[in-house]
Amino acid sequence: MSSSENNSTAPPPREVSLVVEHLFRHEAGKMVAILTGIFGLEHLQLAEDVVQEALSRALQTWPFYGVPKNPAAWIMRASRNLALDVVRRQKVFRDKEAEIIHLMEQGNPAADAGDSSEPGLTDDRLRMMFVCCHPLVPAEAQVALALKTLCGFSPAEIAKAFLTTEAAIAKRLTRAKQKIREARIPFEIPSGEELERRLDGVLQSLYLLFNEGYKASSGDKLVREDICYEAIRLTGLLAAHSAGNQPRTHALLALMLLNAARIPTRVDGDGSLLRLQEQDRTRWDQAMIARGMFHFAQSASGEEITEYHLQAGIAACHSAASDYESTDWPQILSLYNHLVECDDSPVVALNRAIVVANIHGPQAGLDAVAAIQDLDKLEHYYLLYAVQGEFESQLNDPLAAAGYFRKSLQLVELQSERAFLLKRFQACEEQIPA
Repeated sequence: MSSSENNSTAPPPREVSLVVEHLFRHEAGKMVAILTGIFGLEHLQLAEDVVQEALSRALQTWPFYGVPKNPAAWIMRASRNLALDVVRRQKVFRDKEAEIIHLMEQGNPAADAGDSSEPGLTDDRLRMMFVCCHPLVPAEAQVALALKTLCGFSPAEIAKAFLTTEAAIAKRLTRAKQKIREARIPFEIPSGEELERRLDGVLQSLYLLFNEGYKASSGDKLVREDICYEAIRLTGLLAAHSAGNQPRTHALLALMLLNAARIPTRVDGDGSLLRLQEQDRTRWDQAMIARGMFHFAQSASGEEITEYHLQAGIAACHSAASDYESTDWPQILSLYNHLVECDDSPVVALNRAIVVANIHGPQAGLDAVAAIQDLDKLEHYYLLYAVQGEFESQLNDPLAAAGYFRKSLQLVELQSERAFLLKRFQACEEQIPA
């Protein structure tokens, strides 16, 4: 890489780290998809490895030589060169070496890699999502593989999304890649009914991608807007494709848009968490709400009612309310009652308990929490104790509330949420009689 392609002054390491993190989240998946299309899906690990090595080299060299004018092109070129080195060294590629090198030296190496004639489904990452959701890949591993390979999620982040352990996710990923190698799954976009069957896995991957941006599991920021908007972009791309133009796709897109409209008000100027009742609704993005309502209307075609429909309906109720007090809580509770019937996640049941408390009071909320099936799965979930602490505070039991907030503080990771919980804990402690 020549110095003319780099900035004249070397940036501080923190700035380089942010640029590389952005590339990891937004470009690494695309690069892995391109290289996988060339090498074959059985060499997915190789594609991941060379991209990871290229990112590592960027972290090592850019602080000294500056960030290139086109960082994504630098990473792609470095990944390609590393991959070429592997091709020339390893016997497994000997028979296809000339073909592989020809493809990789083309200006657009993805041109022949499973390209689709369908308009709309031209994004490499979305194409790769359908591959990750192949029926031969174990169902519990499909979404984890998509999130790891294409969205830059760590096993720890995926584990939090599934309320399981990092070790369990690592095993799922290993089994998924092993199955891909053994079954010699081709890197191609299916058609017809097979493409339709894979849609649910793709939608779940996009849903979890958005959720990670809307409420990050780790890091310095509560909201990672770039991840939210990338999930919206990919879901919009899917909705524009004939296979993805389904009611549940539009429902998911509506859910994302209606929630993303509130992003500007989720934290204050200091980055501290703002609860729904504390948000300035005049700053909600009305254009995004209108887009969300449009796709919500689109989702009503046919007779299909999915979890995305119900969640989008809940988001629509919040978006339609002029203030917190005028929120149609009975309607939201009705939607949650239907949601828990099709999604037995204890997190959904915990959210329902909050709505119950808004209608019937904090004791009813505590009773709803106690009635959650598989409550033990939330044992290490900080929001369980934060919710219980809030209910006890409303019942004027500061001692019990402080105990719950203390336990929540022991589990929370995000600084903005920690700061919020610390204030609630301290307020309760001040109320405890001497």
